[in-house]
Formats: sequence, C-alpha cells, structure tokens
Amino acid sequence: MRENLTRWLYQAMGFQNGLAKTQRIESISKATKPNKAEPKADSKPDQMDISADVKYLSWLKGHPSALSSFQEMMEAAKGKCVVVFLDYDGTLSPIVNDPERAFMSDLMRSAVGDVAKLYPTAIISGRSRQKVYGFVKLDDIFYAGSHGMDIMGPAIQANSYDGKYQSKALDKKGNELTVFQPAQDFLPSIEKMLNELEETTSEINGALVEDNRFCISVHYRHVLQEDLGLLEKKVQTLVAKYPGFHLTRGKKVIEIRPSIKWNKGDALLYLLETLGFADSSDVLPIYIGDDKTDEDAFKVLKGRGQGYPIIVSSNPRDTLASYSLHDPSEVLSFLIRLARWGELSAV
Repeated sequence: MRENLTRWLYQAMGFQNGLAKTQRIESISKATKPNKAEPKADSKPDQMDISADVKYLSWLKGHPSALSSFQEMMEAAKGKCVVVFLDYDGTLSPIVNDPERAFMSDLMRSAVGDVAKLYPTAIISGRSRQKVYGFVKLDDIFYAGSHGMDIMGPAIQANSYDGKYQSKALDKKGNELTVFQPAQDFLPSIEKMLNELEETTSEINGALVEDNRFCISVHYRHVLQEDLGLLEKKVQTLVAKYPGFHLTRGKKVIEIRPSIKWNKGDALLYLLETLGFADSSDVLPIYIGDDKTDEDAFKVLKGRGQGYPIIVSSNPRDTLASYSLHDPSEVLSFLIRLARWGELSAV
C-alpha cells in the first residue's frame, strides 16, 4: 500500500522517476546494512507517512504540480509576454542552517540565465539586493532585495511612484537602470537598531543578526529552545523603541521591517509598470516562491486575474498559489522546461 501511494504521489507531482530513484536508494541501503527484522505492518511511523502522503495528495488537487500541468499552462501563454519572478531562499537554493551558505547550484544558475535570455526575469528576496546578487551572479536579470524595498529595475522610471526614491544607476555592463528604494528614510534608524541588536543578542548562543539593508533578520535556527523566549523578548523590547517598525516571521527567522505599505506584491507591480506591462492584457507573469512573504505577490496576481502564482512546498499549507512545486529541484526542472518551451516557440 505504501509503495502504491508513493507512486501515485510522484505521478500527481509530475515526477515520474521519483519512485524508481527512491527504490534504487533503498536497494543500496539494504545491501550495505545487516539484515534486520522487517517492521510490523501496523508500525506507527509508516502510518504517519501514509497519512502525510494522503494529505499532500489531497492538497495537490487544489494546487496541482506546475510540472504535470506545464503544457496546459503554456497553452494560455501563447501570444503573451511572459515575465518571470523568483524568490531566492527555498526556491532557487535550499534552506540551509547557515544563511551565509545558501548557494545556488551551477545548474540552477544556468537555468535562470537561460530563462532570462528569453523573458524579463527578476528575483525578489528578503535578503539585501547586494547579497542576492552575490549568490546569483547574473547580470541580465533585475534584483529586488529587502522584500522589494530595494529594486534595481529597468531604466524607465515609474511615473506613479515617488520620484524622490528613484535614481539612475549603471550595471557592470554600463547599461542604465533605475534604483527604487521606498524605505530610504528609515536607514538611519535601521543602522542604530542593527548595532543595538548585535550587542543585545551576543549573549544568546546561536542567534545570528543579518543586515538586509532595509530590514533586519534575526535567525534562531541554532538557538536552544530554552533561549527562544529570551531572544524574542529582546527583539520585541528593541522594536518597541522604534515606532516606525514592526515584526514579521519567516522560517526560523524574526524580521524587523519598516512600517510602510510595501511588500513583494508591490515590488512585482512596480517592475511590471517599468517593463511597460502596467495595464497590459498581453502579459503573463509567473511568480515562484516558498515563503509567507511571497503570498503578497500571489495575491497581486490573483487580483489581476493574470499569470501563475506557484508555491514551493513539500507540505500542505494555506496559500493563494494556483500551482505548486515540491522543492528547488522541481523549480530547476520547471525553469529548464520553460526555457526550452520559449526556444521552440521562437522558431
């Protein structure tokens, strides 16, 4: 039963070779370990696994795999201008224990580069823009860091946004771009908070304060359970001194962000406008992300009635996404197929 259920799961996800791969790994594992008694049929771990698979299969009905649905999705893309938006951590790279080592693979970099040759492509991340660029190292895409509060986008300035926060810049190839930073006024306070946080959290083992330019991330993946309450109290006490900021939460991280009406959804809209697609019916945006903050972008696409919001998740979860991908390896497969489809469509 377990094997059949797993087979159905992989087929539903459009990942046909997943079971064979799993079986090969299991065969190697059994061959290198001493014989042990087989677990009983009613063992609790197996029952829990089956229950998790059933829940995931049920969830997939509402959020089908973007891989198995690829041809259907691309039928609607014919004759439209595809624009690709990507989160970074958990989407282009796996979630890792050390945020400084969240490297993307060379294959993923190549796939993103191939997609960017065919479609306007942007990465919208909670990381600082410079840090994301340091990981991705591609010049032909747009970058939006700090949850979209630091955008390096097309040269055209958006008339519907405050010109005070838009400035001209050049990329490494000498191409003119526009930098948009709607949270500029908060930088002095952010710098003060950053210094205070590093000092006040230094006594908590495992706590890591990350400077993301227009927001601050406090990682607690390595903090002992008994120290979490103290860490949260220290962060909350500090933020209470700065009324222009608020806290949000991600995967093992507390984030301090300026209290302005700006998120990844707003960054998506800004980039669409500067690309000339503000009110276009001929554009098809694709947004792929795994975090709660990506829901803001999913909401925008749902509101426009355009494009495909795609969640990256191996567990059932509440989301506004229309489609899903299991993990970054499936994101890689999707991007490869998207680039291939674009090349064939151009012939």
